[in-house]
Amino acid sequence: MTGESEAGREIRVAIIEDVNDVRCGLAALIDARPGYCCAGTYRSMEEALELIGEARPDVVLIDIGLPGISGIEGVRMLRERKSGMQLLMLTVYSDDERIFQAMCAGACGYLLKKTPPDRLLEGVREVYEGGAPMSPEVARRVVGLFQKIQPPAAAEYHLTAQESRILRLLGEGHHYKTASAELGISIHTLSFHMRRIYEKLEVHSKSEAVAKALRDGLIR
Repeated sequence: MTGESEAGREIRVAIIEDVNDVRCGLAALIDARPGYCCAGTYRSMEEALELIGEARPDVVLIDIGLPGISGIEGVRMLRERKSGMQLLMLTVYSDDERIFQAMCAGACGYLLKKTPPDRLLEGVREVYEGGAPMSPEVARRVVGLFQKIQPPAAAEYHLTAQESRILRLLGEGHHYKTASAELGISIHTLSFHMRRIYEKLEVHSKSEAVAKALRDGLIR
């Protein structure tokens, strides 16, 4: 039995990965670290979609190059369930197209498989706490990608000054706890603003909101 996390409970992590050695290695890493436990492992997205609800994970590590339903399409399908699971890509791919597609599909972070074990576990905790972890080279590509995209003319979403400030902080890598502290408001109040932001931008997750705000020039 592993130890308790700072939040008073272990972070339950599920793994969707078709390579057996990688899948088993990740499960062993997670179970060996206090504050984390492996809630389930799945060889395909089809298997995960059928069984993952029973595991009730907090965070799901997802490979992109899965047989059958891809990791990116699977993120979209898991997100539609509105289960509260945080979806974190863990992949060998670092090209612009896959990064962009994964973030737009609703992934909360994007780490490469060469990420050191300690940093990987930090990333799991970060996404669990509302952050958006990315490998350094992925973060550079994301910045470069959005710099190339011209915002549409008159992208009017009628965001309030406070909503714009929240989006800017999230775009800088803050999670809900640190953003609310920076703004001097409670997490409950910040969550209320986030619901309004989702409605105005017509998105369903924090990563989608930040991606759309960057794409449309709402934050820089």
